[in-house]
Amino acid sequence: MHWRDARAAGEPEQRLYMLDSWRESTLYSEREQAALELCEAITMITNGHVADEVWERARAVFDEHELSQLVVAITAINAWNRLNITTRLEPGHYEPGQFGPPTSAASLDRS
Repeated sequence: MHWRDARAAGEPEQRLYMLDSWRESTLYSEREQAALELCEAITMITNGHVADEVWERARAVFDEHELSQLVVAITAINAWNRLNITTRLEPGHYEPGQFGPPTSAASLDRS
């Protein structure tokens, strides 16, 4: 779903393909890396709390409002993923713009 939205919003293919190796890639800004790291930490919460270092890196590049929006977005996406897994929803039927206009990753990156 999000890949389709990203493509529709003009996100370059290379950045999508390199997402799995975001830590090693130079294609992502400091803000994007902080958001991805926080996302992983929140998603993998069974590993324990979000590490203080991860939280501080995010706080260093996002203001309080942005950080709260990011945490809510990550939490909402995780909740939807868990609902879809639980109900065995068949993926692959989403079309960009189905639930509103696609947004660009550039809106996250203000560096």
